[in-house]
Amino acid sequence: MPPEPMPICPPMSGENGPKTATGLSPTNGGNGTYSYYENSYYQRIAAKFEYQKINDEISEKFNIENVLSLSRTVRIADLGCATGPNTFINMQNIMEAIKHKHKTLNPNSSTALEFQVFFNDLVTNDFNTLFASLPKDKDYFAAGVPGSFRGQIFPESSLHFVYTSHSLHWLSKLPAELEEEDSPAWNKGRVHYTSAPDGVVEAYKSQFSKEMEKFLEARAKELVGGGMLVMIFSGAPKEMHLSSTANGAMLDFMASILMEMVQEGMIKESQVDSFNLPLYNSATPEEIKGLVERNGCFSIERLELSTPSSWLENPIDIAAWMMHVRAAMEGSFIKHFGSSEVVDQVFTRLTKKHLDHSQMLQTWCNQKVQLFVVLKRSN
Repeated sequence: MPPEPMPICPPMSGENGPKTATGLSPTNGGNGTYSYYENSYYQRIAAKFEYQKINDEISEKFNIENVLSLSRTVRIADLGCATGPNTFINMQNIMEAIKHKHKTLNPNSSTALEFQVFFNDLVTNDFNTLFASLPKDKDYFAAGVPGSFRGQIFPESSLHFVYTSHSLHWLSKLPAELEEEDSPAWNKGRVHYTSAPDGVVEAYKSQFSKEMEKFLEARAKELVGGGMLVMIFSGAPKEMHLSSTANGAMLDFMASILMEMVQEGMIKESQVDSFNLPLYNSATPEEIKGLVERNGCFSIERLELSTPSSWLENPIDIAAWMMHVRAAMEGSFIKHFGSSEVVDQVFTRLTKKHLDHSQMLQTWCNQKVQLFVVLKRSN
């Protein structure tokens, strides 16, 4: 499914991208100007920030003996792979870490591990672009697995390692209450729960909890005992207000721009009122801990918030950031508003609005808004 938040702090991309009344939209396919393939650099860097942690967890806790007791084939899945090239880099890093652990434990072994990598995303994902760009020197067997990762998509006890990056903060559907005008969750004039009444916030939070419960149930079935699940997605400290984050500000800007366009007669107000982004990007460590403990099938090996933009040495490239956001969200805007002209206007104005507030956004990009979670399947 497509994407997740914003490129810089934090990125948006992956399996569960935006949904409008007409359905869920994947990231932009192909390799053109607004494609996800060409506009996913920030997501790549934010994920790369966690590489050493992943390597450490594999080195210390990945139960490779379970793999070798039955087969020398290690099966890995990337859930929400989009169209590349990030997924190939991430999978290679994981494989190298597993190879290193195997070599460390068996320095004299002549048995080489084999790897099978499953690339999963929505059925509407551009798998053609994904597989056309597979590394020519890859040292693994590749397979595509279309379908929503909110349910089981692999046989029981068939996977050893599951990875997902910048996908879980996207909901597979909007809370039903958002579509009822007499509901406390009717989100008039906004596109998200940022700066919204408590009823809207609670509806999003409840939907996220339901979907995470299904996600964990499915992974508990698919992973072997001792198997590892790594999740990277948007989050926030418990005390943080989403409106005081770079992504929260962006979503508020987006709503104000759409209302400007209503006043100018470009779109209808009812179209704005019925347009909401299925994005829950403020999950706290406490929320995730509670969901994992309620599931009961995993041990929490690592759970922390990090600053995905800590690598930034120069001011944010606003234009590049907006290109990344467009690559993730364009399909949803076109589906709902029915016009590429509307999309052009939204992102032209959004870029200007961010340039006008660049100093504030630069400060906010130093916040801890990326969750890094490592779980291990109980035996």
